[in-house]
Amino acid sequence: MSIFNPFFVAGLMAVLLFSSCLKDECDETRVFIEYTPVYVQPEQFRIPVETQSPREMIETGKIYFYNDMIFINEKYEGVHIIDNSDPFNPVVTAFMSIPGNIDVAIQGNLMYADSYVDLLTIDISNINSPEVLSRDEEVFKLYEHHQNLGYFIYSRATERKLEVECADPNFGDDVFWRGGGIFVLEDAIDVAVPSGNAGAVSPTGVGGSFARFALRFGHLYVLNNNELVAYSLSTPETPVKTETTYVTWGNIETLFSYKNYLFIGSSNGMYIYDASEPSTPSYVSEFRHATACDPVFVKDDIAYVTLRDGTRCESFTNQLDVLDVSNVFNPVLIASYEMDNPHGLSVTDDHLYLCEGDFGLKVFETKDLTKIDQNRIEHLSNISAVDAISLSNEHLLIIGKDGLYQFDSSDPGDLDEISFISVTK
Repeated sequence: MSIFNPFFVAGLMAVLLFSSCLKDECDETRVFIEYTPVYVQPEQFRIPVETQSPREMIETGKIYFYNDMIFINEKYEGVHIIDNSDPFNPVVTAFMSIPGNIDVAIQGNLMYADSYVDLLTIDISNINSPEVLSRDEEVFKLYEHHQNLGYFIYSRATERKLEVECADPNFGDDVFWRGGGIFVLEDAIDVAVPSGNAGAVSPTGVGGSFARFALRFGHLYVLNNNELVAYSLSTPETPVKTETTYVTWGNIETLFSYKNYLFIGSSNGMYIYDASEPSTPSYVSEFRHATACDPVFVKDDIAYVTLRDGTRCESFTNQLDVLDVSNVFNPVLIASYEMDNPHGLSVTDDHLYLCEGDFGLKVFETKDLTKIDQNRIEHLSNISAVDAISLSNEHLLIIGKDGLYQFDSSDPGDLDEISFISVTK
């Protein structure tokens, strides 16, 4: 985000002094769309969680699978609950209203969910009557608090457009503040307007590669801007924070647990933490890359890292990095592959399912890690694919901007769509 600052004063004065010359030399304009800030007060989201009648999916977020149920996030509002006992005929049964929700993790009929800045523990043993058992307040630092206004959550597009001439100090920006609103370049790509600055082991659900929560070793791990926060689940109904660890200056975005380790995807690299002492995870190593959005998936000591471009990601890179992490103290890059716009991913046996956003879903064989790009065996270019969960060698879930797809993946080179639930256009 670009904001006017005092160091531009000299330049601005020069612009004013020679404006007539500039008008003669430059007649280019750029069109920006105005966004208005959205704020929420604590009393608006510290309310009971409710299960409501099914509603249409409009802006889908992350996906989670638990006990034949699929939970699909509706950004900042809650989760759609889908009965998937028959994958050929999934039924949207309810909507659980959780204000400010983005992530969930489920274990033993307890759902851990964010609600803007708070972490909730919700009893979902009766899915139609959820009960908040605990609320840890002010956990997440993603939203800046403004006195009297509340937490700055995001900005919503308006109908107003602003033409900016080249003499304007914000002409070269993609995003800037003016008059209490945020203006975003109309032609910007993938814009996301910035907001504020296991004894008997309970069955655990499965999240996608964009998950920010992980359940492991009787603990819940959550990402918070640039911190890894550990909670002991010795009493699962009331998680107890045990450690908050600073990871990096770059935003940490995704969390994947593998063996005794936590793999953290950041805008500037992949970080590995040892969770052998679950309450106090410790830094092991890192692999730095160009600034980009960065989900991570690890299987058989191989880490698959996607990097993509877009204004929010501050990058012009679209690639898949494949790393050998058999020695976690020294991750080694095996190969990098150019991609279209890679998002989430899942790996099973010898196949990689790679979501390419509006470019669809690609399937690659991974027997030869040095030639993955030469071994693409399927490309569904007519769907939107943002994240994937491979439930088995025969069952694949894909979430995209257009809805939820389920495929029979017993033949990865010839995926067979078995059901689809669409979003509202």
